[in-house]
Amino acid sequence: MTDAFTRSGASPPETKTGTPASTAEDSSAKKRIVEPTYEGDFVLDERLPLECGRALVCPTLHYAVYGRLNAARDNAVLVCHALSGSALVGSWWPEVFAPGAVLSLEHDFVICINLLGSCYGSTGPSSVNPETGEPYGPDFPLVSIRDNVRAQARLLDSLGVRRLRLVLGGSIGAMQALEWTIQFPQRVERALVVGVTPLSAMGLALNHLQRQAIQHDPEWNGGRYLPQKPPRRGLALARQIAMISYKSAPLFEERFGRNPNRNGEDPWAANGLDGGLTGGRFDVAGYLDHQGQRFIDRFDANSYLAILRTMDTWDPLRGYASPEEAFAGIRARLIFIGISTDWLFPAAEVRRFAETIRAAGAHAEYREMVSAHGHDAFLAEQAELVRLLH
Repeated sequence: MTDAFTRSGASPPETKTGTPASTAEDSSAKKRIVEPTYEGDFVLDERLPLECGRALVCPTLHYAVYGRLNAARDNAVLVCHALSGSALVGSWWPEVFAPGAVLSLEHDFVICINLLGSCYGSTGPSSVNPETGEPYGPDFPLVSIRDNVRAQARLLDSLGVRRLRLVLGGSIGAMQALEWTIQFPQRVERALVVGVTPLSAMGLALNHLQRQAIQHDPEWNGGRYLPQKPPRRGLALARQIAMISYKSAPLFEERFGRNPNRNGEDPWAANGLDGGLTGGRFDVAGYLDHQGQRFIDRFDANSYLAILRTMDTWDPLRGYASPEEAFAGIRARLIFIGISTDWLFPAAEVRRFAETIRAAGAHAEYREMVSAHGHDAFLAEQAELVRLLH
């Protein structure tokens, strides 16, 4: 998902490990960045079997922790990041750490783990396959949400965390949060599931177009592109397609309308940037192009494809005979958050999803976030999300 609704030309600042720090819109937001107590790697010392039938050999999970684990070991919280996020939750979700908000550095031990397949520290397509000595590249296997959750459980075991007082996330992070309550019901006390259901046909279609954009880039080379020559145009276009689904029509109308691009281009001129057939850009086009350019400086194309597949294939009913069989074992208290203008995961669908889980015997509550920001509201209006959770 996006980090902020910004139009500045600057690239997001980076931490020492190269993961993205805050891209908040103003300096006051940047001052709120919460630094981790510890950031490092956990390496599984054996093969990780995957649902697809393959395995990852000794994969690495990059993670960050905030606060301290108490003596009773009952203050652990797991935050699961969205598609292009990192383990540095204090950078991209700082308002959940605000005084009186959801999390407290004084009382909580907060863990965030980078998804397998990402390019921010965990094993992904750019990593070297120990079995071949070469980067995985396009041969990186499908890693499901369940695979990620089971690997995360191993990391938490190594930290001495047997139970989570809370697990939370938005979008693909919410997929992980819910899957935790299904796979490890005795380990989760509460879960906040923000803005998610299994992807609809429309969502799958949009992800398909994003893949096509990347794979039709002249530099794609079957996914074996050189690090210094990635498919930048394709990845930028994929990001622009995604951006449309992350925002709402009312917000685009309010921010851009039919205004010409703010750099002075004239959509009605006889000749535009590329001649008469394309003309000058409207403001919304300039915004999308800018978002695409910002993204290619911080993400890898193969990682983007890998995580899209992880998202596409999540279905919590897969392998179960019924919703009752899948959800009845959940012991956590669930709060589902729908977003009023989200058309990628519509609020009505999130409500029905929560009702299905409640009908199966789990404790599932639904709340709705009213926002013009669409799917990205859980990142763009963090203070409102915190208020709703209270």
